[in-house]
Parts: sequence; structure tokens; C-alpha cells
Amino acid sequence: MRNGTALAALAVAGLANGVATDALPAWRQLLYPALAVLAYLHGRHLPARRGGLVVAAAAVLGAVIAAVRLWEGVGALASLGLSVVLPWLAGRFRRQQAELIAVGRERIVQLERAQDLVAERARLRERARIAADMHDSLGHELALIALRAGALELTAETETTRQAAAGLRESAVTATDRLRRTVGVLREGPTTLDPPDETVEALVARAARAGLPVVLTRTGDTTPLPPLTDRAVHRVVQEALTNAARHAPAAPVTVELSTTDHVQVTVTNPVDRPPAGDGDGSGLAGLAERVRLLGGTLRSGVTDGRFTVTARLPKEDRT
Repeated sequence: MRNGTALAALAVAGLANGVATDALPAWRQLLYPALAVLAYLHGRHLPARRGGLVVAAAAVLGAVIAAVRLWEGVGALASLGLSVVLPWLAGRFRRQQAELIAVGRERIVQLERAQDLVAERARLRERARIAADMHDSLGHELALIALRAGALELTAETETTRQAAAGLRESAVTATDRLRRTVGVLREGPTTLDPPDETVEALVARAARAGLPVVLTRTGDTTPLPPLTDRAVHRVVQEALTNAARHAPAAPVTVELSTTDHVQVTVTNPVDRPPAGDGDGSGLAGLAERVRLLGGTLRSGVTDGRFTVTARLPKEDRT
């Protein structure tokens, strides 16, 4: 309400200053730029809910003056328009522009925050998958320990040895159960449908049977990799094939797996345009977390018209 009153006062002053302009004193001449500055500042910093109505009412008053005394009314309307209305509109436009810029910046901050949350969720999901892989590998070894302890208990020649073997078997069974319950708490969503011990060769063959033109090339040492490293390589190839099938379904995919003093897997496919997010989606963000935890690095992006995912991992697990 106060802002509207102030605008009305400026409009009336602008009208009055345009009356009887035959011989303007100096103070009335200085009033024009003063009114223009005040009107601009009003529009820039003091939003009025019915500012347009206030200006229109002042214009109607000027029209009434013109109906009685034509040239006095024309001068009043000209003074109102040049010294009040135009500066006020310029100030209001500048305020609205500043508000739009502020809203845009806030939107950018929100989008960045949302992207960080998506990446963090992907990292947490990948950690849960690592825990599940650890359960698969360690659970198998603990089961073997329990089995061998049971055999030792049956063939033990002394009571002391039999009791020690029984205690070892019970400890292995208890550890397996606790590991399974812990991983059950960490696991999110439905259980994966992929075979738990699927090799990269089997994964590529399954993708080829589904219609994806993919070729696997393997060089270097062919001995089995440590469990966590093997699962990380499997996940890199799986995610890269998923992205290729999604963004370039008919393009040929090349998978190169090299094992020397380290393990390097490279998956490439031609693309017409970069995938949404330039290949930095939540799946690749989770893979980067998994590879980082194992002491490796992961890079992805478009080079020379080909989207490439490259993971380099130490040959031995860092666990």
C-alpha cells in the first residue's frame, strides 16, 4: 500500500510539473531528472501490486486537464510519461530481470544438489553391491572351511582335536550367518538376476545372443582374477554394454580385456551424439566408486566419435 501511495505522489508531481511550462524556474527544471531518478528507483526496489492502475489513474487525470485546457493537459501528460512512467517501467523491468536471474541461479543450485544426491546414491548402491560380492566370495570360502572342519571332526583321533574341529566348524557357520545377515541389511532393491559367478565371456555371449553386435578380445594372463577384481571388471563391461544398447543399439561394440601387471578393460562403440549427461550418469558414478575402492581408475567419454569406457585396476584385491 505504501509503495502505491509513493508512486501516486510521484505521478501527481509529474503531472503538476508539466502544467504552466511557459516560464519554468530552475527548481522546476531540476525536478524532471529528480522525478525520473525517484521513479526508476521506485520501480527497481519497491514493487507495487497495482502500480499500473496508479499510473493509469494519473494519465486519466492528465486527460481531464487536456479536456479543459488542451496544451496544459498535453504538457502534463508529456511530463508524466517522460519523467515518471518511462523511468518507472525501466526500473520495474530491471527488477523483474534481476528476479529471473536469481530464480535461475537458485534452480541451478537445486539441480546441482540433486545431481550430487543421485551420484551419492549410486555410490552407496555400488558399495552395497560390493558387500554382496564379498558375501558371495567369503561365504563360499567359509562354507568350505566349515566342511573341512566337519571332516576333521569325524576323523579326529583324540577328543581334544575333535572338540577343536567342532569349534572351528561352529565358528565358520556363525561367521557365514552373520555375514549373510549384514549383507542383507545393506542390500537394496530386488536381487540381481545375473548369475553370481558369470564370467566376462559369458556376459558378452549373453549380450550377443540378445542381438547386440559385440566382440570380446582378451590378451595377457588368462588366469582367474581375484573375486572382487573379477566382479568389478564384470560390472564395468555390463554397464558399458547397457549404455551401448540404450544409446547406440545397432552400433558394433568392442570389449578389450588386458591382464598384465594390472587389469585394463576398455569398451568402445560409435555414437552419433554423446549420451545424456556426457556419460556421467548414476551407473558410471557407481562404477567409479567401486573401481576407486579397489585402487583403480575409471574414465568415460566421447573421443573421435566413439564412446569409450576404460577401467584400470590392480591385479590383486586391496582387501
